[in-house]
Amino acid sequence: MNNTAIAVSGLRKTYGDKVVLDGIDLEVPAGTIFSLLGPNGAGKTTTVNVLTTLIKADSGSVRVAGHDIGSEAKAVRASIGVTGQFAAVDELLTGQENLQLMVDLKGFSAADGKRTIAELLERFELTEAAGKPASTYSGGMRRKLDLAMTLVGSPKVIFLDEPTTGLDPRSRRTMWSIISDLVADGVTIFLTTQYLEEADQLADRIAVLDGGRIVAQGTADELKRMIPGTHVRLRFTGSAQLAAAAALFPESTPDEEALTLRVPSDAGTKSLRALLDRLDEHDLAAGEFSVHTPDLDDVFLALTGRTTEVAA
Repeated sequence: MNNTAIAVSGLRKTYGDKVVLDGIDLEVPAGTIFSLLGPNGAGKTTTVNVLTTLIKADSGSVRVAGHDIGSEAKAVRASIGVTGQFAAVDELLTGQENLQLMVDLKGFSAADGKRTIAELLERFELTEAAGKPASTYSGGMRRKLDLAMTLVGSPKVIFLDEPTTGLDPRSRRTMWSIISDLVADGVTIFLTTQYLEEADQLADRIAVLDGGRIVAQGTADELKRMIPGTHVRLRFTGSAQLAAAAALFPESTPDEEALTLRVPSDAGTKSLRALLDRLDEHDLAAGEFSVHTPDLDDVFLALTGRTTEVAA
């Protein structure tokens, strides 16, 4: 159990006759990033609320940081940090005062509290803004302050619920760097996100939750390999060339408006060479050539039947 930060077995939760979680099994190794994906209503927030002891499950077993959430809830809370979708900072207080509030709640001595605050302000590049009200902070600065407050007490496991929602691309990548640094320090991250690129970039393992069930689980590459759809995309300069090329590959799909041809392929060098040789044999040449492999958007659509626009 020492190498497992979160262990979930048979987790069920219902509200009335609505089944929200229908037998969830998860295992998150310590010092890794685990991402839970799913459309609205899939049960992501309920899962996080159960794992952080905010609500009780109907059945199943859950251990977080080696502690049972039912019989050792206090020990679980002492071992975790939670950053919600919206920054939980007091905007009337300064950045320093928000952190001071947290060290006071954690029972730090004056000296330890002062040192911890200084270290966190420096780590999150908030030292210059420490004396300013949080209401004057940008969205990215508020998220950084929120995460800094979560780190007071050095939690072993951190739950991040859509930590970069609403951030501009630069601030999002800053948060990604901070999250990666936390894991390098041995912290375990449980991440929910609506950005599949975020899960692809950060997560060691990903689970897709739909209708209260885990419908797939694995690394990003493993999930992508589950979905067929790798193909070569050829663009031609005229409709006659497009038609001639389409006749050579019966399984291909032409787009007459875009003058492109989509040819199923395993993207291996041997098959790509054979495709190009066949075009050359018939004096056909594509103006553009690209290989497309399934991404997490394709995985999400195939597994849930929904586009990522409704994922949250």
